[in-house]
Amino acid sequence: MTAKKIVRVAGAQGFWGDWLEAPRRQAEGGPVDYLMLDYLAEVTMSILQKQKERDPAAGYAKDFVGAMESVLGGVAERGIKVIANAGGVNPEACAAAVLEMARARGAAGKLRVGVVTGDNLLPRIDELLASGHALKNMETGEPLSIVRDRVIAANAYIGSVPIVEALAKGANVVITGRSTDTALTMAPLRYEFGWGATDWNKLAAGIIAGHIIECGAQCSGGNCLYEWRSIENLADVGYPIVEAQADGTFVVTKHPNTGGRVSVQTVTEQLVYEMGDPHAYITPDVVADFTSIHLEPDGTNRVRVFGIEGKPATDKLKVSIAYRSGYKAVGSLVYAWPDALEKAQLADRVLRERLDRLGLHFEHVLSEFVGANATHGPLAGAEAGRHAPEVQYRIGVRDADRKKVERFTREIVPLVLNGPPSVTGFAGGRPKTEEIVAYWPALVDKTVVETRVTVLE
Repeated sequence: MTAKKIVRVAGAQGFWGDWLEAPRRQAEGGPVDYLMLDYLAEVTMSILQKQKERDPAAGYAKDFVGAMESVLGGVAERGIKVIANAGGVNPEACAAAVLEMARARGAAGKLRVGVVTGDNLLPRIDELLASGHALKNMETGEPLSIVRDRVIAANAYIGSVPIVEALAKGANVVITGRSTDTALTMAPLRYEFGWGATDWNKLAAGIIAGHIIECGAQCSGGNCLYEWRSIENLADVGYPIVEAQADGTFVVTKHPNTGGRVSVQTVTEQLVYEMGDPHAYITPDVVADFTSIHLEPDGTNRVRVFGIEGKPATDKLKVSIAYRSGYKAVGSLVYAWPDALEKAQLADRVLRERLDRLGLHFEHVLSEFVGANATHGPLAGAEAGRHAPEVQYRIGVRDADRKKVERFTREIVPLVLNGPPSVTGFAGGRPKTEEIVAYWPALVDKTVVETRVTVLE
């Protein structure tokens, strides 16, 4: 391994469902050394676990196989490396699918796939509880034992170390399970520059770089509030690239001749996204101090980031736990002018009276009037939406009793003919009953989580 003057890490997916064209565009639009693809939100792990329950060969982000196919030439011929947490709850199956795709495309032997496992704690839950790890809910303080019988997924957030290990073993594709989003960018920088375990400022810089590009085009003009009307050509938006140096300084940019914008303002908006305590952004590798970050323009669509400081990591890892929490159904109808809001409010009163008459009392009922108060709630004020040309009435119920929820789904559609006038938006028919998967954040001692790295080819 030889340190480079500049290492380029390109963000190519910001979540499972992101723009499918982004990986290919990043690989072909200009020089990059690594592609970083982030697929996992908290709810994603529970979705993948449910898929794996139905099919043992599932449980990973299948979009990643297509993404790898679109960049296969860049990886096999031009030396681009790929880091992704697409493995979900089944990294081995994800790696097998990628290798099978490569064989089908005539690239057998061109990929060396590093598989990082060990984050899945589901088979060890009872062992951990018995040995004194209460896995208390970080928000409520309740022990996991109160929902143990309903837990369907439990994954520790792992850091950059096993990814670096996979790269050191010659992998040109690294697939992880529940890695932190930021580690996907920090790991290749740590590997290329040889940053040590106590290089806190440099490690923190790698984490900040990862945080900036982890949400894809959100830092390069997408979903940007500042002067959003002047951001050009979002249809051809360029995804972000980090150009990093060994001292921990880096530039955020994008490929030339692409849409969007990289500026101090767009990068700042992404920095404050899901930031938490600005003095202590905690990751498995390092604690980064966001108040130390300096940003300055470095030319067109270029922002230089420097001055970042870090502190030693904690002795804990965060664990994302998902558990079954009853059922829900959400239905909606759209009411048109005149007096759209009044019609929608009457529909809500009528439906609630009918549910009450049927003895259908739910654990929770929520009504919203989209166009009047759904976004801002009470802050919208009493007159909000009073003159709206159309309002969507949306009502949701949740309960442990599936049959009650299913009974609700048969009560909203009749309002089309026996409720207030000027209604539309009912072509989808009855709402569907869905199982609720709730989120339980916890901490566990680092010492109980052991990662493993296997390189396949």
